[in-house]
Amino acid sequence: MNSPTPAFAAVAPARAADEIARQIRELVASGQIKPGDRLPSERDLAQRLHVSRNTLREALRALEHAGMIEMRKGAAGGAFVLPGDSGAIVTGLKDLYHLGAITPQQLTDARIWLSDVVVRVACQRATEEDFEQFEANVAASAQAQRAGDFGTRQQHVELAVQEVMGEFIGRIGPSDNPFVLPSRRRLLRHLRARDEKAAVAEIVTSLTRLQDKYLALADRQRAQAASTRDATAAALAAPTAKRVRQVPGGSGRR
Repeated sequence: MNSPTPAFAAVAPARAADEIARQIRELVASGQIKPGDRLPSERDLAQRLHVSRNTLREALRALEHAGMIEMRKGAAGGAFVLPGDSGAIVTGLKDLYHLGAITPQQLTDARIWLSDVVVRVACQRATEEDFEQFEANVAASAQAQRAGDFGTRQQHVELAVQEVMGEFIGRIGPSDNPFVLPSRRRLLRHLRARDEKAAVAEIVTSLTRLQDKYLALADRQRAQAASTRDATAAALAAPTAKRVRQVPGGSGRR
């Protein structure tokens, strides 16, 4: 499906790729380009924008990474506008977490706040089918726990900020949290009863307990890592100091 030809404008050489991406975003926002549309061919678009094809490719790669377009190969290929993918948000959050812009404390706080909202909405709108899926999820988690399969268990325990939370938990390593499954069973009962207050209290209490444990483990790992770095630095510095003391006339000689 192709919409009427959008009005692309020539771009300045400085940060040209960013300007191209901005134009395409604005055309999507204004409705001139819609999800499912194919952008003009690479050659045509480069001519309209007065840029090299390499610069254009850089802009398209950035948009593809952001989840706005998909590059398809073949005779019917090209750059197609996507309807939207939450995976781009998850990728961005993961990058911010790994860069230190999002701290473990902020991550776990966000998890609790979001879960509060999700549980309130579930109490109001969940169907019997939803409850059955939740029961199956709890049963699968219990099976994974009995098998000692932490990875599978974690997939079942996480809701959807949660993927980023998985990165944090992956760093500190698996741990046994025997209170989680009983809590989730109680939560299911509260949801079935449409008891919003009890359901929210259950999820907040359980996640706060997990938060305290995970943050304590993370602090312990950071302290151990710092201690190891200090010991390594001291061990590497010791031979150097010894050599200085042994040099005739050196400042370290007595």
